[in-house]
Amino acid sequence: MPLTILDPNTALIVVDLQKGIVNGNFIPPIGEVVNRTRALIDVFRAKNLPVVLVNVAGRPPGRTEQGPRGNTSFSEGWTELLPQLDRQPSDIVVTKRSSGAFATTDLEGQLKARGVTQVVVTGVATSGGVEATARQAYELGFNVTLALDAMTDIRAEAHEYSIRSVFPRLGETGSNREIISLLETRSSAS
Repeated sequence: MPLTILDPNTALIVVDLQKGIVNGNFIPPIGEVVNRTRALIDVFRAKNLPVVLVNVAGRPPGRTEQGPRGNTSFSEGWTELLPQLDRQPSDIVVTKRSSGAFATTDLEGQLKARGVTQVVVTGVATSGGVEATARQAYELGFNVTLALDAMTDIRAEAHEYSIRSVFPRLGETGSNREIISLLETRSSAS
């Protein structure tokens, strides 16, 4: 569904833009995604809207058919958020051990305590952490917007499938520029 509106209290959720992940062969390139996400971060901060920086620090215990799961933590430095995100004291920082940012964290409570009713989701991977976070947000009753040019995946076909087939059922979609424009228009009309 194309982008039409942002709620007055919308949060930006940035998924897994961390040192241990960015060296993959991403399509589109990760540098573009980081730059577009940073532009969104800057506007959300300027409008005093919540910015959530999410990193993944391990895997949940469980099924083993995809290999050993004994070590559910990642190496030191792997989880560090990218310096380009310029983490601020006002940011909500969430460390997860699952695909989505809500399942193993207190993110829902933090957002609801701030009166957030809508989330804009960016990051990596489109078909993994971004999609899982968007699905969880939708299921929890948040209005969902996905910044399509501020996300990426290592598999082009998975990226495209999420964008074409999954995201339109979860919420509205648009570019970072369209989202920024809505934020700026809404503030000037108030």
